[in-house]
Amino acid sequence: MIPPAARMAIDDAIDGSLRRIRHRAIELGTGFEALADAVGRATAGGKRLRPTLVVAAFSAFGGKEDDCPSLSSVAAAFELLHTAFVVHDDVIDHDTVRRGIPNVGGEFRARARERGADAAGAAVLGDAAAILAGDLLLHEASRLIALADVSPRVREGLFGLLDDAIYVSAAGELADVENAVMPDYAEAEAILDATFNKTAVYSFSAPLCAGALLAGASDDAIAALDAQGGRLGLAFQLVDDLIGAFGSAAQAGRDEGGDLRESKRTPLIALARQTPTWSRVNDALAVAHTGPIAVREAQLALEESGARRSLRALIGDTLESVRTAAKSPTFPLPARPLICELADRVEERIP
Repeated sequence: MIPPAARMAIDDAIDGSLRRIRHRAIELGTGFEALADAVGRATAGGKRLRPTLVVAAFSAFGGKEDDCPSLSSVAAAFELLHTAFVVHDDVIDHDTVRRGIPNVGGEFRARARERGADAAGAAVLGDAAAILAGDLLLHEASRLIALADVSPRVREGLFGLLDDAIYVSAAGELADVENAVMPDYAEAEAILDATFNKTAVYSFSAPLCAGALLAGASDDAIAALDAQGGRLGLAFQLVDDLIGAFGSAAQAGRDEGGDLRESKRTPLIALARQTPTWSRVNDALAVAHTGPIAVREAQLALEESGARRSLRALIGDTLESVRTAAKSPTFPLPARPLICELADRVEERIP
């Protein structure tokens, strides 16, 4: 989607921020230095989807990198924002492992135990470290945009995109937790709204619009990207929900059926509730946490209910609406191939 040189520039910008965090940490104590190291590990690897979208949209609208020396820095800001959300999300979900290794909270739990803390104390330190790590990453993302070599108008626009990304994502995360803890199931529409807000803006709409803004795209073009980016983001998250229930361990980055083990109230479950076999699905989900055999039973119950098929159809309809919009005469011509390619890539991830 972007040339290797652009990917290297993004990686260099991210590494620069991580070096800065570690440099500041050295003079603030060994614990904080360890936190900086953990932040670096949390940010390592990954697909770099969000910064890639910034650069891809910039190129689609004819931007020239020589005219925008801060392109990679702005792109890096969206990756740091993503990592901040991931680190905080792990605290919310009480997760201590990501991609098969301890996350920031997991590392600091182990650090506390090695120094004699009991389990409760280790959990307190792990959560505190993860929250602070996310805070550092959020600050660094804002700092990169604040220091970008762009016009005041463009900087204001970038901060507007960052503002929306943070506020909408926070609202979606809170709604998701509320939906999870309340005794009654939320309506499917409310669950879909939370799903959209959690991911669509910060993962797709905002990075695409940031790249277009840096390239000098018109307000109308940016608005069109915002709308279709939102639909792509929704489809992307719905695919993630399918992966969380049916995807392989390699796809999910954790044990197969993790969402089922944790009884997450995703759109998949909301669709299952609307079927005649909901009671069987509900019974299977109630014991899915007990092991792989129970997870498989829950998968079978969801499959037979038709919920998986319905969610795949919703994803397909959403992506088709994106492709249709991209063919409209009102949609910016330079962005059409990019939007269609993104729709194809989201579709390819469906398990």
